[in-house]
Amino acid sequence: VQLVESGGGLVQAGGSLRLSCATSGFTFHDHAIGWFRQAPGKEREAVSAINNNGEIEYYSDSVKGRFTISSDMAKKTVYLQMHRLRSDDTAIYYCASRSDMWRFSTTWRRTDQYNSWGQGAQVTVSS
Repeated sequence: VQLVESGGGLVQAGGSLRLSCATSGFTFHDHAIGWFRQAPGKEREAVSAINNNGEIEYYSDSVKGRFTISSDMAKKTVYLQMHRLRSDDTAIYYCASRSDMWRFSTTWRRTDQYNSWGQGAQVTVSS
């Protein structure tokens, strides 16, 4: 199982970035994918998630209306499009996969529900 994030970088406040999470080694349509982030000195927090068939999306309140998650089944890749970035979006962003869809709507934020994680991509927003 492998998840590889890409697309991070340095952007000015108000700008946009698109993160990609390329996956391999598992049946993509049987897994949900979540995006998490961790800022220095803070706990890892959930940002967004998409269910196994790519039809249901979840967002944290802090990114709702600014970020959009999507999945490409053919490429086995999940994207996080980020607009109107703010300095408090600065963090390392991780994608993670989970095969257990039980109560996904209420557990998508829980890091312990995800089986595999990528190495992370740094996003830095300058003010």
